[in-house]
Parts: sequence; C-alpha cells; structure tokens
Amino acid sequence: MNQLKRPAAICLSVCLTALFGLSISANAWSQAAPASKAQSASPVAPIEDPLASATKAPVKKVSKAQIINGIAVVVNDEVITNMEVQERINSIERSLKAQGTPLPARADLEKQILERMIIDRLQVQLAKEQGMRVDDIMLDRALQRMAEQNKTTLQELRNQIERDGTSFSAFREEIRDDIMMQRVREREVESKLQVSELEVDNFIAAQEAAPSKNQEINLGHIMVRIPENATPEVIAQRNARAQEAYKKLRIGDDFAKLAATYSDSSEALKGGEVGWRDQDKIPTIFVEAVNKISFVGGFSEIVRSPNGFHIFKLLGKRDAAPVAASNTVQETNVRHILMRPTQLLTAAQVKSTLAELKQKIVNKTATFEELAKANSVDTSASKGGDLGWVNPGDTFPEFEAAMNKLAINEVSDPIETQMGFHILQVVERKVSDDSKERKRVAARQSVRARKSEEALQDWLRQLRDRAYVEFRNEQK
Repeated sequence: MNQLKRPAAICLSVCLTALFGLSISANAWSQAAPASKAQSASPVAPIEDPLASATKAPVKKVSKAQIINGIAVVVNDEVITNMEVQERINSIERSLKAQGTPLPARADLEKQILERMIIDRLQVQLAKEQGMRVDDIMLDRALQRMAEQNKTTLQELRNQIERDGTSFSAFREEIRDDIMMQRVREREVESKLQVSELEVDNFIAAQEAAPSKNQEINLGHIMVRIPENATPEVIAQRNARAQEAYKKLRIGDDFAKLAATYSDSSEALKGGEVGWRDQDKIPTIFVEAVNKISFVGGFSEIVRSPNGFHIFKLLGKRDAAPVAASNTVQETNVRHILMRPTQLLTAAQVKSTLAELKQKIVNKTATFEELAKANSVDTSASKGGDLGWVNPGDTFPEFEAAMNKLAINEVSDPIETQMGFHILQVVERKVSDDSKERKRVAARQSVRARKSEEALQDWLRQLRDRAYVEFRNEQK
C-alpha cells in the first residue's frame, strides 16, 4: 500500500475535532490556549516518574529572561518555563470547573499538564525539523472553519476567547501548533499504516457472522502508559498505578477526576472523554472489554495492551446515522510526485520546483515517470509515481479534490497535503457498479481506524521515551 493512502474521515476539519466540538461558553476555549497573563503561583516542583527517563542530547543556552522566569523542564533544546506551566494549569482548572469535573490534587494536575506539554512540544519540534510550516493564510482558514462549526463569526469567536482571559494571538499560535501536530501524526503514523487483504477478509467475515445494528459509543478512557523497553519493575509500577485508579473507581470516585489524575492519554485533561466513535472502529484489543459493559455509566476491568493499561467507561450509546446505499464506485488511476520542505528547502522553493517539473511535462521535455523517479520522495517513485487505482476516501481530501478536477493526462498545479507538496496526473478513470468492492473499501477504512489509535499511542510513547527531558526547579 502506498504512503499516500489513508482514511477519508481524517481531514483538516477533523484534525481539530476536540476544539471544534466545544461550544462557545464561559471558559470553553481554555483547553486550547493558556491565559495571556501570568498567574501568581508557586513554582512547579520537580516531577519524578518512570516516563521521565530519556537519552542525553545537547542543550542550548537559555536566555536570562527564561532563567528569571524559572525553567520547569528542558525538552531537547527548548525549555518550558514555570510561567507557561502555571498559565496552563489555571486554564485547565477553569475548563474542568466549567465541565463540572472535580479537580484532582494540585500536584497531580501539575504532573499531568507538564507531561502533556512535553509531548505536544516534542511533536511540534519534529514537525519543524521536517520542514512543516502553517502559514497565516492556512491558519486563518482553520479559524474560520472553527467559527462556522460553532455557528458564530470569527470576530465573535475572538471576543469570547478574550473575555475568557486568553489573548487571541496566543490562541492562534496554539491552533497553529495543533495543525502542525496533526500533520506530523499523519506523516509519521497514518501514512505508514498498512491493511492487508487478509485483515479485510477477516473483518468482513466477522461482520457477516455476527450482524448487528451499527452503533456509535461515547467512551471515557484512562490509560497508564508503559515506557518503551520498560523493565519488569517499571511495568509492575505502572500496573500498580492502574490498579490504584481502578480501586478508587470501584468505590465511587469520579471517573473524570481519576482520568485527570492518573491517565496518560491525550484526553486526560478533558476528563478522559474520547467522544463518539463508530463501534466497528474501536481498536480490536478494546472491543471485547467495551462490549462487556452492560449499561451506560458502567466501566470495564483493566485491559492490558502493548502500550499500557486501560480502563473504559461507557458514557453513551446511539444508533449510527444510516449511510446512503450506492453500488457505484468511481476509481481513478493516478500518479504523483511528492516533495517535502526541509531545513534547507523552504515550502516556497518546493512549490517552485514542482511547478518547473510540471512545465517540463507539459512541454514534453521529460515524462512524468522520469521526473517522479528522480524527484519524488514517496515510495511510489520507483514505479514512476503510480499509485494504481484509487477509490473515493483512499487519499487526503486535498489530493482527492485536485484529482477529481483533472482531465485525463492533465497535470495539476502543486497542491499541499499533510504529506507535503504534490503534482499529480490522472491516467484513467472507470465507474463500476460493484457493491462488493465498496464493502471492502468500507471494511479497510474500519480496520485502519482500529489500528490507528494503537499506532498513534505507540509512536507517542517512542517519541517521549527517546527525547532528552530534564526536570528543573530554578528560581533566581
């Protein structure tokens, strides 16, 4: 399977789902960005945790202003200051209070927030190393879509954010980072997922053997992560932490509070709520545990996965929206040339190079296949950029939209997706009345979705464990 292929459901409007889903009410945006003014608070205490182990790496000198502020943690060659941490703590506390979630102990909340800030910083660092940039035009479009999905105007959105104590410029930068993190996840995780024909066959067979009404479920999730290459002692410590959370849950402690206290998942600071998911797209390892929860409000036993220990709570269940029946599938035989910005090659230079390659093809001074083999960084380069037959939903939305506008043999202008910049050419199209193939496309997407969450958590674990992280408590 080519790197380019991926599920249709993932696009820019979904990349920021956690943000888009928030209603515009007091403190509702506080998870997205820290308050603009520093809040007076005690400095963050050093945090000791098995997850904090890291390999050594050179550290750049920090500025005098950063030293005066106080450094909470060094992340590779950058720092997170005490002020940043305190601003984020105050922001999250407002958000949890607005949700009605009991606040965990301050020390636990500090630990959770700092760990989340470290993981976010590592993703943004990697995105920048790979030459990813989000320009102001793209950022403005994302903010406009956010406002539209919340049924408001961009100005009203800005006013609400500022009323909640957050500067709009800080909020913009948080959204810029969110987009970059989604892009690097697309490149490092989604693009590398592969689904075999056997996996598709097995999924379809399982569906046919136990047909049931397609349902969506809303889950709460507590995950206690196991570091990469963890020793038996560390695994035992992490298991004990999960057992502690589970015991408190059984005696009636609030699930959202426990998630904010114990969970290492990205949803921890939202009370562990994952949101609505198609039941067919839950990771396989969790399906059995979730299906054993007999009533809304119930929770699972502890589930062990390669990435950690998990506890789920069933927050809601509903019938999925019916999908319009159609047996018609339009397939497109397409090829492309993929190039990416680097630290030495800007996005503008990449686009200019691709435009020059297009002109060579149009002028017939070179063939598409020759230029793909010489210039494309995709695995399809050895095949002259040939991606084979592509079904709707198999590629990035931006790629598919450009592909659908092309005439046969026409070469596109450079377009941008999470993978980088492309030019593409449609070789052939066909329309088939094939319900069997459509069923396989849907099954493949469900299998990918199941594998995606596990792959993402594994990648985040590796990213965190391989980074240089030094906890400090400096006040000078």
